[in-house]
Amino acid sequence: MSGLIFSCQEKPQVDLLIKNVNIVDIEGDSILSSQYVLIQADSIFAIGNEELANQYNPAQIINGEGKFLMPGLWDNHVHFGGAEYIDENEQLLPLYLAFGVTTVRDAAGDISLEVLKWRDEINEGKRIGPKILTSGPKIEGIESIWPGDLEVGTSEELDLALDSLEKLKVDFVKITDNTMKPELFLEAIEKATARGWSVSGHIPAALTLDQASKAGQKTVEHLGYMLRASTPKESEISAGRASGKLTAQEAIALQTETLDDSVAMANFHQLASQGTGVVPTLLISYNIAYLDENEFEKDTILKYLGPKLKESYQWRIQRMANDTPEDKQNRKTGFEATARLLPIIQKSGMKIIAGTDAGYLNTYDYPGLAIHLELQKFVEYGLTPREALIASVINGPGYFGLEKEYGAVKIGKSANLLLLNSNPLESIISTLDINGVIKDGVFYSRSVLDQMLAEIKKWVADKEAN
Repeated sequence: MSGLIFSCQEKPQVDLLIKNVNIVDIEGDSILSSQYVLIQADSIFAIGNEELANQYNPAQIINGEGKFLMPGLWDNHVHFGGAEYIDENEQLLPLYLAFGVTTVRDAAGDISLEVLKWRDEINEGKRIGPKILTSGPKIEGIESIWPGDLEVGTSEELDLALDSLEKLKVDFVKITDNTMKPELFLEAIEKATARGWSVSGHIPAALTLDQASKAGQKTVEHLGYMLRASTPKESEISAGRASGKLTAQEAIALQTETLDDSVAMANFHQLASQGTGVVPTLLISYNIAYLDENEFEKDTILKYLGPKLKESYQWRIQRMANDTPEDKQNRKTGFEATARLLPIIQKSGMKIIAGTDAGYLNTYDYPGLAIHLELQKFVEYGLTPREALIASVINGPGYFGLEKEYGAVKIGKSANLLLLNSNPLESIISTLDINGVIKDGVFYSRSVLDQMLAEIKKWVADKEAN
């Protein structure tokens, strides 16, 4: 009798079943074929074979045959900004999602209050977009050139700035080097770290990377700074910059002339042992270096970006308009010298975290698309597809201590996923071959993503017509 009762019981319900799909095990560099993935609410509930899946009643079924399921992409360095065109920034949220970017790390701008509001609305399910982890306004020195900064000149002002960031409930702290006093920069790292934040930033010319690392800086933003630790003259160059005996151009030239791979490896290994990683933002550096050789203005993705955001690209284009052939060649030489450090950093044990600098001001660095191109650059300059993917979807969460929730297609992990038509471990360009996106357990099919893109494109066209 009990067996009869059991057989009449209804199957437990789950929200979503992806059947017969290939799971991309990025950490293991392998494919788990013919898997059935059950999703409940915003988490992966169970993974197994068809027999397991038959024990549940899914509200929605997706046929994953021939498809590849991996964690959603993380772009770990983006910017929302431009106080006079907040609405154009708002359109970037569905754009990121349409490109399979399920999390972004916002590295400061001048519309922090709006970004914090969007972050909370997305977390509460009131708005469509990627998960946002934001620094809020970054910490800088007095009379910084960047709008929206928290400007500090004393220890007391630094404490007040950190108090304000606590009230804003920011996710990490960013500190930059435009007018920041070197000694206050180090103090800011130490105090922000002591309050429990991961700290990212640029590094003042008067400091070595090791000094910033020992103070607790968790990521160096932009690969160009790594040139400093690639020469035996790093301390000498830093002292020259601090005293004013060396200009920025002279310092870069000296770094490039004295590069030493063995010195770089030893210094990078030391940084790794101290817990410091790097966000290369290789794509924007490439765009700047090769601006004269690429017809970026013909890129069709420009139709999805607002007019004022695109206009913000012009400041750098105008600044470089009168460059000499020597200037152009120096940029390319500098970029290539920097980019070749990537595999050395990888071998040193430093964590490479993939971020793009996408957003306003950064010329032809397209939100959404940029992280795919960044990963392609990583592979072009010496990483494997697996290493490139780790930089985005594993090391990104690792920066925030979120490894338990993100980074793999496993039971208990977040259901922020990317369904691809081809294997990204074989070819990194497969990340653009998107069949669907799952964000917090909600499936967006290719047709839905295309509709989102069409709506953004129309919004931009209407904006430009008015």
